[in-house]
Amino acid sequence: MKNLVVYSSKTGNTKKLAEALYEFLPEGKEIKPVAEAPDPNDYSFVAVGFWIKGGEPDPDAQEYLKKIQDEREIVLFATHAAPPESEHVKNAMRIAKELAHKARIIGTFTCLGEVPEDMLEAAKAKEPQPEWIKEAEAAKGHPDKQDIEEFLHLIEDLDL
Repeated sequence: MKNLVVYSSKTGNTKKLAEALYEFLPEGKEIKPVAEAPDPNDYSFVAVGFWIKGGEPDPDAQEYLKKIQDEREIVLFATHAAPPESEHVKNAMRIAKELAHKARIIGTFTCLGEVPEDMLEAAKAKEPQPEWIKEAEAAKGHPDKQDIEEFLHLIEDLDL
């Protein structure tokens, strides 16, 4: 089985999950940032990680998800500052699934991701402020060890 982990990461949060997944997967694997990612249709299994921007997967991840043209198995994962059960996060995962609609999505995972102070200050200066600002404090230190363990437990249950 040929496995590919692709990620888009603005602050390093999604990259942290991608690297943990890559280390966990058996031999026959690659990891690439989305800007350097190969054709997903050349792999048996593809995991695509993204950060959430405005309630959607980031633009680079959206373009990559559109490239998945058949029923291969994929996992989608994301980091965000909004509450995990928020409409903001649910909408982003729904859009990601729609973009990869030809794939067989075998798992999804989201977790909080810390927002760097400079980004947080810029967001606080906006009117109206983004929805996630209220929860940004709770995202400090994430993804943490427990987030990574939960993600890998999901992957382990998939028996790749």
